Amino acid sequence: MVRLILSAVLAMVVLETLPAHAQQPVGVAPYESLTIESLRRRSYGEGELKVERTLQVTNAFTRSLISFASDGLTVYGFMNTPKGAGPFPVVLVLHGYVNPRTYRTPTTYTQRYADALARAGFLVIHPDYRGHGRSEGEAEGATNLFRTGYAIDVLNLIEHTRRLPNAIPGAIGLFGHSMGGGIALRAAVVTPNVKAIVLYGSMSGDERLNVDRIKRVFRGVPYMPEDDVPLDLWDDISPITYLRDLRAVVEIHHGERDPQVPVGWSRDLHAQLSALGKATALYEYAGAGHSLRGRDYAIMMDRVTRFFSAHLR
Repeated sequence: MVRLILSAVLAMVVLETLPAHAQQPVGVAPYESLTIESLRRRSYGEGELKVERTLQVTNAFTRSLISFASDGLTVYGFMNTPKGAGPFPVVLVLHGYVNPRTYRTPTTYTQRYADALARAGFLVIHPDYRGHGRSEGEAEGATNLFRTGYAIDVLNLIEHTRRLPNAIPGAIGLFGHSMGGGIALRAAVVTPNVKAIVLYGSMSGDERLNVDRIKRVFRGVPYMPEDDVPLDLWDDISPITYLRDLRAVVEIHHGERDPQVPVGWSRDLHAQLSALGKATALYEYAGAGHSLRGRDYAIMMDRVTRFFSAHLR
């Protein structure tokens, strides 16, 4: 008993002598790396991006399998390089949720967006994220809370891309669908090196909304590992808190009858960006769902191409 009392006293003395920033509430410190400020303090782009092999040659572009270093992991994806001398403006296409166990490169559903943008003259890179396809690392669980690991992969890819000889380093845009939209928004509030972003049926920048939606609608579960993160940190983790710092122009697309991601989330984001004086536009598609098809798809891609052409060329 005497030893226990002495230990408690010593612990209190040590805590009182620590600097204020080190006196963290119990359980907070392990999760600080998830915050936007922590992501801003990191360095990105170590290692290299490699072209592994040619996958396909078309009349408009060449598709290549690529790999790049991301925090000690090797992450794969594909790159569509337009015909011509370059250098080219760049768009990173970020896919939404696909079961990591069935994900394949390059036949993911977002290939059609990547191909359309390449035909329009953009150098397009489509990362798989960690744990997808051939990529190393874990896709889900405690090591990728709030999909922060995916955002780190994208932030590393942005810096790799800026060094490519056929890329214009000051002309990088992000196109994110669903989960990929949430990843795009997180990356864009972390780095100033994104000039324009398209959010399409995007998850929210508020992680409270995302986690609740995933539990109730997508998975039907009462618990996710994110629930272990102290609530005091959720604002610091959520990109919505940092919209004032956003430098990229934003174009938002959303189907009005999207059963997976509420169109109200895009309306709210557009309203917040507008209130902050940010350059933003919102397009809604009557009767459309989570993925646009037919005429809606054609209209959206025309708008997206014009948007990136205006802000990346």
